[in-house]
Parts: sequence; C-alpha cells; structure tokens
Amino acid sequence: MNGRLMSLISIFLLAFMVVSNSVFVIKDSQRGIKIQFGRVIDQDLKPGLGFKIPFLQEVRKFDARIQTFSLSAQDYLTSEKKGLVVDSYVMWRVLDVGKFYTAADGSILKAQSLLMGPISDELKNHFALRSVNEVVSEEREQIMVELTDQMNKLTQEVYGIQLIDIRLKKIEYPPDVTSEVYRRMSQERAQEAQEHRSKGNEIAEGIRAVADRKVTVLKGDAYQQAEVLRGIGDAQAAAIYAKAFGADPEFYEFTRSLGAYKRIFQGGKSVMVLSAENDFFRYLETVKKN
Repeated sequence: MNGRLMSLISIFLLAFMVVSNSVFVIKDSQRGIKIQFGRVIDQDLKPGLGFKIPFLQEVRKFDARIQTFSLSAQDYLTSEKKGLVVDSYVMWRVLDVGKFYTAADGSILKAQSLLMGPISDELKNHFALRSVNEVVSEEREQIMVELTDQMNKLTQEVYGIQLIDIRLKKIEYPPDVTSEVYRRMSQERAQEAQEHRSKGNEIAEGIRAVADRKVTVLKGDAYQQAEVLRGIGDAQAAAIYAKAFGADPEFYEFTRSLGAYKRIFQGGKSVMVLSAENDFFRYLETVKKN
C-alpha cells in the first residue's frame, strides 16, 4: 500500500512538473521569446497564457514598459568652439523582442550601455553644428526631436529598441569659464544700461528743448498781449486824463502838483535847490499868501 501511494505521488509530482513547465503567462507589461536548443523560434510572445514543450523549450520574458536612464554629464563644443557641460536623459522601450535579445541578451543594463555611445556621439555632432544661443533657446526642442528621430531609426534596426525621447536636463558652462562668462555678461549688461541711459538723456534733452521753446513762445505771446493791453490801458488813461484836464485844467494842474509834492517830500530828507519863482512852487506860494 505504501509503495502504491508513493508511486501515485511520484506520478502526480511528475505530471505537475510537466504541466508547470508547459504553461507560461506573460503579463501586459512584458514581452517574451521562445527558445529551443539555443535558437529563437518565436520572437514576440504577446501577453497572455501560452504553452511550450517542457524541458525542451524555454521562455524568456522582458519588461516592455518605458525605460529611462541618464547620460553622465559630458563636455560638448558648439560651432563657436565654446565648451558646454550637458546633462541629458533617454526614454526607450523594447519594440522588437528578437532583435533586443540578440543584441543585448535581454539585459536592460546592457541595452542602456549600447545606447549611450551612439546617442552621446550624435549629441556632440548636433552641438558642433549649432551656436550656444541655438542650443539654449527654443530651437533646442527642435534639435531634440531631430536627434530622437534620427537615432530611433538606428536603434530599431540594430537593437530592436524604440527611442521615445531624448531630453537635455541641464546645460551650463565648465567651471573654469563660468567666472569669465559672468564677467562678460556683467560688462554687456553695464554697456546696455549705459546705452539706455544715453538714449534716455537724449530723449530728455529733446523734451526739455521742446518745453523751453514752448515756454519762450508762451512768454513772448504773453508779453505781446501784455504790451497790447498796456497800450490800450495807457490810451484809455490818457483819454481820461485829457477829458479831466479839459473839464477843469486848473484843478488838474493842482492835483498833479500835490502828487509831485508827496512823492518828493515823502521821506522828509529830500533836498531841492530851485529858484523861488520856479513854477514848481506856484501852489505853495499861493497857500503861503493865503
């Protein structure tokens, strides 16, 4: 009885091993290949349940999700022969599982190592064809699109890898030229500020000249108008004086003489040497006789 039970258990275990080695499951985030005697017989196993010949065939699974790795900071030269330190990263995924297995042995790390060299070389080539302003401006987006498209054709054909994106994380000058760049930038900003000040002073002088000219014109017009009004007033005053003189010439002469006496003797220290018969003292003589 014990021997029969052991046989049944052995048969069950053997059947379980056969079945477990015959069935495989590939997740939605995976792709796989089927290998027999070291040769790939199915290059792209889709997600789901699959079967294989136990012990003769082997299934290798690979992560089909988007992978990301960073390229180490490297020195690149622009078309102006200016050095830049560039940090970048790459996004990719497995597209052709058979080529990926053949080229990188299914290793993510090996695949990334294979991608680093060509991408780094193409980055250097693209930087060498462009100026600093082009690689740090909005043109950088177009540069990365062109580079991604160009490299994607190569990586798909050779490695079975689809390049999704190549991006620059940071662009900066090498430490030995940073201080010189800052100094030059400071000088350029100072020169630009001086130019703005000069233009401002020039505009201010123009505005000031226009204002001075307007002031001169306004003063001239005001003076002319004042002279006209003064002439009119003098004419009216002369007419009034003439009319008053015509009405009573003697009284008019008397009031004028009193005004003259007041202006001359107002301070009490005025001295005049005139003949007593001078017409100026006519009314004073009249008062004395009365």
